[in-house]
Amino acid sequence: MEKPNKISLVIISKNEEKNIQRCLESVKGIVDEIIVIDSLSTDKTKEICEQYDVRFVQQEWLGYSATKNLGNRLASHDWILSLDADEAISGELKKNIIKEKENFRYDAYISRRMTNYCGKWIRHCGWYPDPKMRLWKKTMGEWNGDIHETVDLQKNARIGKLSGDILHYSISTVFQHIEQINKFSEIYSQSAFQKGKASNMASLLFKPVERFFTTYIFKLGILDGYYGFLISALSAHSIFLRRVKLRQLWKDFEHKERFE
Repeated sequence: MEKPNKISLVIISKNEEKNIQRCLESVKGIVDEIIVIDSLSTDKTKEICEQYDVRFVQQEWLGYSATKNLGNRLASHDWILSLDADEAISGELKKNIIKEKENFRYDAYISRRMTNYCGKWIRHCGWYPDPKMRLWKKTMGEWNGDIHETVDLQKNARIGKLSGDILHYSISTVFQHIEQINKFSEIYSQSAFQKGKASNMASLLFKPVERFFTTYIFKLGILDGYYGFLISALSAHSIFLRRVKLRQLWKDFEHKERFE
């Protein structure tokens, strides 16, 4: 008979040779099983994972939620710890997970996440404490959403908090951030278009400006120095791109309808 309170770690990855070892090292002593759902990496991600006791599953990309839910379904144990390959568990959070694992008092747990941007830990800009639900009883919830996916829990789920941080080594260069913005704005605009949402000139003009001042002034990005300014400016650019791309999708659709 299986001992209670065993944890399955589920990681999604693609070309994460720079990050995944850090992630795997951080969970030693916490988890009882590791499942990596890999979207056909072409670097050394698989070779690194083979140095650990990992179930490595190669799967074409299904989308964020679907890929993570596949990993959850393959998990052998009752509890899921979900991390991205560029995340790691801090020492304080590790200690508290181990303590809670002895007798889970809740059905799901929220922890803070702190992001490392170009070598600097960001503590403002709306990026911290950035609470994330990453540990929960498998039968109580699943992932949902296209971007910034979240765990949908059953209504009767009891939620607790764990002190300590999930360390997010998100962006190592400004160029990487710009590429990420372009990718995510594409996903967002396509999803919004399919749901019938539109973008008007007012939102195109004012929403990016609103985002910059919210991030830089009201969420104290100014206290993060140069990178706080950069994050605020690129966040505004992201909002602009989302609305431009959505507006262009509608223009293309209307053009097609007109000539069919």
